[in-house]
Amino acid sequence: MVSTRHLEDLDAASYEEYASTGHGLVLVPTGATEQHGPHMPLGVDAMLSTAVCAAVADDLDAVVAPAFRYGYKSQPRSGGGNHRVGTTSLSGQVLILQTRDVVSEFFRHGIRRVVVVNGHFENYQFLYEGLDLAVREHRDDDGGPVRALLLSYWDFVDEQTLEAVFPDGFLGWDIEHGGVLETSLMLHLHPGKVDMSRAPVHPPAELTPYDVFPEDPARTPGSGCLSSPAGATAERGELLLNAVRAGIARAVSSEFGK
Repeated sequence: MVSTRHLEDLDAASYEEYASTGHGLVLVPTGATEQHGPHMPLGVDAMLSTAVCAAVADDLDAVVAPAFRYGYKSQPRSGGGNHRVGTTSLSGQVLILQTRDVVSEFFRHGIRRVVVVNGHFENYQFLYEGLDLAVREHRDDDGGPVRALLLSYWDFVDEQTLEAVFPDGFLGWDIEHGGVLETSLMLHLHPGKVDMSRAPVHPPAELTPYDVFPEDPARTPGSGCLSSPAGATAERGELLLNAVRAGIARAVSSEFGK
């Protein structure tokens, strides 16, 4: 048992003791610096993945690594587009190598189990590649087999919770950027960072099943939100966090053992 769940707050000796047990588990939150409409800050994705990791860490005796605060390019059909001011992105190659290097370092420390928790839709395949490379490089270490798990936190929102959060019907994950889900979680976790007086009210984006280069700003709402956050509440955010926390803890325990 460590004195704090956050790696950046641990002293080196305490972390070394934790890693040396062979049962250490590191959770890596990943996000982006990306616009989330006029009512929320640019750092939403990393803030939410970090909070999810911190909640799950208590259940699993895990340590939370510093978050990846930059992510892959925002896309119009999932994040409003990389052309938007404030959105600050990495290339796919950089994200792959960052993931490989950071996870490899944890393996070098003696950590044998790593979970990467994704909070930015566009990151996923690049995180996948980086994790695959890291595990391949370290799977024959003398310290025993290494294993990793990759997940996106929203995949653990169950149907019952969706019905409670969206009583008028859930319109789909593809338009949830800057919408009710993220805004509710932020109202629960970081209420001082949300200004609902600036929350846009407009119909959900009508997205095409293809992308256009160069990006056309007119293809998505000018607010940057793919759906309106109207209806978001801290209470709904608490429901979402509880569902995600329980689902991720079950998945990690199932794969790694508690």
